Amino acid sequence: MNIINVDAQRVRRQILGILDAWGMAQDLAEVAADIMVETDLLGVDSHGVSMLMMYEDMRNAGMLSLQARPTVVRDRGCTALLDGGASLGHPVSSMAMQLAIDKALEHGVGVVGVRNSHHFGAAGLYARMASSRGVVGLVTTATRGISLVPPRAAEPVLGTNPLAFAAPAGRNRPFVLDMSTTTVAANKVKVYHLNDKTMPSGWVVDAEGQSVRDPHVGMDYVFKRPDGGLTPLGGALELGSHKGYGLAMMVHILAGTLMGGSFSPIRNRTQKPGDPDNIGHFFMAIDPDAFRDEDAFENDLDAAIDALHATTAANPDEPVLVAGDPEAVTHEQRLREGIPIPQTLDAHIREICSRCGAAYVLQ
Repeated sequence: MNIINVDAQRVRRQILGILDAWGMAQDLAEVAADIMVETDLLGVDSHGVSMLMMYEDMRNAGMLSLQARPTVVRDRGCTALLDGGASLGHPVSSMAMQLAIDKALEHGVGVVGVRNSHHFGAAGLYARMASSRGVVGLVTTATRGISLVPPRAAEPVLGTNPLAFAAPAGRNRPFVLDMSTTTVAANKVKVYHLNDKTMPSGWVVDAEGQSVRDPHVGMDYVFKRPDGGLTPLGGALELGSHKGYGLAMMVHILAGTLMGGSFSPIRNRTQKPGDPDNIGHFFMAIDPDAFRDEDAFENDLDAAIDALHATTAANPDEPVLVAGDPEAVTHEQRLREGIPIPQTLDAHIREICSRCGAAYVLQ
């Protein structure tokens, strides 16, 4: 598989060019492009520039209102609710997280929900916004697709329903956990498909609960077929992860039900052509100073992270890592060497540019 490494600013220009050709307002497009490029720099290739293919499909189906601006529906002290206007989820989610942080710095805690949104990229990007401003962040989102196969089931019923958590340290990098409630995110299967790379066992199962390792067959099970799909967090279907399944539903209750977002199994039965997805998001920020003396939280977290890093490694050449470490290393590397773009993805982007009239600038 041929791969080109592309400078991050060039990738950003490419995304902006396409979003502009699609009619997205410039300031909103810049927010979306910044988040998508930062996602790729962190190594989360499933949620960055490769999402343009899905966004094009959604736009062609009349589901996206790219000129819409986020609006505040309710604002009550330490809580608020925003409406995304059925546009891409990045701008409204960035606004919601920053508002939650502002409220946390004023009240000690801030909780902001979003309704009527679409896919917002990687949840970890918004949690990182909180830690960069010195507060703890928790982010969850409902999802568009149906891909999680519950224990004892032969068909999927929930989405990947991710969550992310970030906490600021003092000397160390922030602790950042970014995860789906399935064994792996659905779009990770897409990355293996684009790279024509065999998937690990246990990610995707067929209707009989047998592992699917061919990424092209896996794409069908995750994105097209009504049977089979992704395994719940905690193990393959035959093992049955009721906790992972329950966690996925908990995330939906917070981000979907609480915010007035849709429930994908019901939405997919009732959604008319051109109807938006009405995805819900949940953002919470906590100011450590509301509970601890100044710098006490960060100092204690530093001590905890130091203890984890000091754990005896099974292989001296592979030191013990803490959540957030791999992404930070990848970020530094990709800033130097560029973002890897598989030949298949590059071809898709060329085609998108041709269809919408945007200039192709990756090479």
